[in-house]
Amino acid sequence: MDFELSDEQNLLKDSFERFVKDNYSSDARAKLANTELGFSRGHWKKMAELGWLGLPFSEDVGGFGGTAVETMIMMESMGRGLVLEPFVSTVILGGGLIAEAGSPAQIEAIIPEVIEGNMMLAFAYAEPQSRFNLNDVETAASKSGSGYVLNGHKSVVYHGTTADKVVVSARTSGNSRDEAGISLFIVDNNVSGLSRRDYRTIDGQRAADIMFENVAVGADALLGKEGTAYPVIEKVTDYAIAALCAEAVGAMQAANEITNEYMKQRKQFGTPIGKFQVLQHRMVDMYMEAEQSKSMSDMVAMKLDLGDEMERRKAVAAAKAQVGQASKFVGQQSIQLHGGMGMTDEYSIGHYFKRLTTIEMLFGNTDYHFKRFAALSS
Repeated sequence: MDFELSDEQNLLKDSFERFVKDNYSSDARAKLANTELGFSRGHWKKMAELGWLGLPFSEDVGGFGGTAVETMIMMESMGRGLVLEPFVSTVILGGGLIAEAGSPAQIEAIIPEVIEGNMMLAFAYAEPQSRFNLNDVETAASKSGSGYVLNGHKSVVYHGTTADKVVVSARTSGNSRDEAGISLFIVDNNVSGLSRRDYRTIDGQRAADIMFENVAVGADALLGKEGTAYPVIEKVTDYAIAALCAEAVGAMQAANEITNEYMKQRKQFGTPIGKFQVLQHRMVDMYMEAEQSKSMSDMVAMKLDLGDEMERRKAVAAAKAQVGQASKFVGQQSIQLHGGMGMTDEYSIGHYFKRLTTIEMLFGNTDYHFKRFAALSS
């Protein structure tokens, strides 16, 4: 695929890469991951000052007005450095849902605060029984006066620990797996009746299980029209999947470089293992998987903004299937070529493996998206 960046996009790419180089050595990342917060608010403010938090938002609300391609460029750099700041959770998911479905008042109240780095968001969509189905929603929102009362359990809410507000999918009508009848609500993370169980995920990030017990919200908490949120959720989630594909590409490229360098230094029988032909073939396979994933990631980034819903959904499913398969292969082979010590915290390759493993599972694993693509193509 012929994919040439413009001069402006190359400047953005250079600035992202400098940020990662200056702030995300393996030691610096390890220290951040082991803090209580799990990332740096100083880094978050820096990202805001550089305009990156406004990248996908329109200029009308103070954003950059960028396309999915600019987001892809940024996410590749974040993948190379295993950046911990909650860009996908806050900007692409939470901010994307509000920008897509929110009223002018909701957008004006929240999006500029996100762009300035003053507010963090999270998207609570998954439930213990839902697996990868975005429409499997049992959390209920019942009418109460002019507002609503929420009851239910959301699981693995990425960065739900530090979010100021949580966008919650809840059922206002229909059965538990109906696409119709799902609504979105903006909920303060410290509202009465909301409780959390915070924990660290295997990739060094933070997540939370959030329980809603008679959580009362006003009518102004509803995003969009009641019961019609599913198409918005699917669209914004597709953008998040595309961003994760780009992040995985950056992580795979870094993992390949780290592994290749290790093979030049590690000796067996007095010879660097990188000289063994069978391992050279293994590295070629790993580089091919990363390059094929790069092509798929570029393709989906260009198709996201074309406005064709079916083409978007098919492109996202195809990209996630390829990237998921490649992430598993590159991650596992990197660890095998390093030996058992590759999984120790002291070696950076283990952290790339864990992040690639997590990305393969987020928003549907490889098998799920192969089936999704087949269903959309039939």
